[in-house]
Amino acid sequence: MAAMDNADGQGRKPGHVVLLGDSIFDNGAYVDGGPDVVTQLRQELPGWKCSLLAIDGDVITGVARQVSRLPADASHVVVSVGGNDALGYAPLLQEQPDSVAAALLLLAAARDRFDADYRAMLPAVLAQGLPTAVCTIYDTPSSEPNQKVIKAALALFNDSITRAAFSHGAALIDLRLICSQDADYANPIEPSAQGGRKIAQAIAGLVRLPHAGPHSLVVAQ
Repeated sequence: MAAMDNADGQGRKPGHVVLLGDSIFDNGAYVDGGPDVVTQLRQELPGWKCSLLAIDGDVITGVARQVSRLPADASHVVVSVGGNDALGYAPLLQEQPDSVAAALLLLAAARDRFDADYRAMLPAVLAQGLPTAVCTIYDTPSSEPNQKVIKAALALFNDSITRAAFSHGAALIDLRLICSQDADYANPIEPSAQGGRKIAQAIAGLVRLPHAGPHSLVVAQ
């Protein structure tokens, strides 16, 4: 499983992109009447089918249920999940261990549990035999209190995502580089219409890429 296949505009029939995961894609409740990610993806990929199976609030283990509903004509899968799992470990940031090493061990134990769930989920998605991309967990807005602490902690979980993607040959969309402005966020954890547009543009750009081999990294400026 490598990078996405190229599509319309390069002599190939438009496909069917399916979005799995959580509220990064299922963000309709947070855009004040604006377009959600899947709506903007349809605008970026005219002629394509785009389906939303992601569910606001879902965690990594919930993706298996979403995969069971994958349309028969799906041609590409994009997964953005893990933020809610990481959020569940947020109380660890209030712990007061005796040393930096002890603090890192606390976070490492959480990361190991996250890693086990993610590495169980991704092969099940890839088993569908479709070009697949996964997304990192983006950082909270820079204006948020404790943003630097949260950003540092999330790096541990994102390491699990990037390692899993690269070891299985899935493409990677780094949302940390895509949603880089406060206006990209509707709140500390969901994308705004502006952020959703950037995400949709990154996905559209990826599915249009020629076959480029594994370990593909896609970012948006």
